Amino acid sequence: MELRQLKYFVRIVELGSMSRAALDLDLVQSALSQQISRLESELSTRLLQRSSKGVVPTAAGQAFLREAQLTLRHAEQAVRAAQQSRLSGTVSVGLASTTAAVLGVPLMQAMHARYPDVRLHLVESMSGHLTSMLNTRQLDLAVLFDTGVARRWSVLPLLEEKLYLMQPRAAGARHQLPAISMAGLQGVPLILPTGAHGLRSALDAAFVRSNIKPQLVAEIDSLSMLMDAVCAGLGCTVQPWAALGRVQCAAQRLQWAEIDDALVRRSNALCSLSDDELSPAALATRVVLADCARALVTSGEWAGTLLAHHKL
Repeated sequence: MELRQLKYFVRIVELGSMSRAALDLDLVQSALSQQISRLESELSTRLLQRSSKGVVPTAAGQAFLREAQLTLRHAEQAVRAAQQSRLSGTVSVGLASTTAAVLGVPLMQAMHARYPDVRLHLVESMSGHLTSMLNTRQLDLAVLFDTGVARRWSVLPLLEEKLYLMQPRAAGARHQLPAISMAGLQGVPLILPTGAHGLRSALDAAFVRSNIKPQLVAEIDSLSMLMDAVCAGLGCTVQPWAALGRVQCAAQRLQWAEIDDALVRRSNALCSLSDDELSPAALATRVVLADCARALVTSGEWAGTLLAHHKL
């Protein structure tokens, strides 16, 4: 008795027709009928009753059906267990600080659930540094904002983030303010990361388009320190919503306004070494990371974002 014979038998019963089952299984009907005859001969009992209306299981066939379905489910579980257990090793993943604030823990949880033998090495750094690490093969995967410097990368667009002007919350003010235009940033004291950061590159381009010269009061490449400086009243900043994840009690300490400009967005892409350079564990991690990002966006947990194939 072979698993494929069990599969054939179950499908015939499900469809109630030998011809439909043969078509569904991509088999010649005579070959399918021959396999069932061999199965019945081995069991020394008739499993199917054929009539002009189709095929139905006999009493023996009904009893056999339940066990056959259970056996096929167990076989599928065995295949999944074997596939997962052979995935092991370490996978290095780079995330910018804002991305890590939202995606880091869900990614670790999902990987632990699906591939417990794969060990993640998470690196949180500026996107420019992550780009260099990916190019020198110190990382397997990274979520990056500027893919123009890609060498032999595999690039999967993930999502787009809106940007917000964030500032200390005034007494009695709401934490979310009406949207503003880029022109509204004229004269606002800003604390921004340096040019090595992907966000800064996007903002500099937006400033040029809007003919604005930003009023920089400080440049800080640590997200935690930057947000602390804003909370302390030293200036404002422009960040995606995810940056709020690095601020304790953000709604009580900060207020923010969406920048209402369709061109002022930050694109997130999942970048990796080419497929032939990635281990099976890294290939699996890439799928899990993309699934996590999509789930966070569609559930609303990653606010201010849309999946890359949508338009804001």
